[in-house]
Amino acid sequence: MLTHLWEQTFGEVARWARINSPWALHFNSGSCNGCDIELLATLTPRYDVERFGVKLQGSPRQADLLVVTGPVTRQAQERLLRIYEQMPAPRFVMALGSCALSKGVFQHCYNVVGPVDAFIPVDVYVPGCPPRPEAIIAGMVALLGKLQSPPEVAAS
Repeated sequence: MLTHLWEQTFGEVARWARINSPWALHFNSGSCNGCDIELLATLTPRYDVERFGVKLQGSPRQADLLVVTGPVTRQAQERLLRIYEQMPAPRFVMALGSCALSKGVFQHCYNVVGPVDAFIPVDVYVPGCPPRPEAIIAGMVALLGKLQSPPEVAAS
């Protein structure tokens, strides 16, 4: 009984921390850098996404959110999967920009193997070429809404 109460309390504290401080990892899988510039502009004091607790993190082992820009190329496919697997559960993915959603202007390139959701599950899509910082913030807020919902329990 006491163990169950401890696990429930710890789970609530972990969920509270995840909601109030999601750490993001940025992965460029072969884009033109337009989305990257807009994502970094979102982190500046002008738009201040840190007011939601979002912090750019350099390590996948400490990140809650993977922000992927660009279409998945042959060269980046294995790295993207490896980084996604290194992230602790529960992990969330944001596909940022038209290229990440549908290969965009790189539609018929020989080295592009697909959009992001062909390889890893995507939780939030932010369209645009490049997406405006306001759209990126709206995507972050939508993700925070997903974090606030109670986790689904798998049937055993």
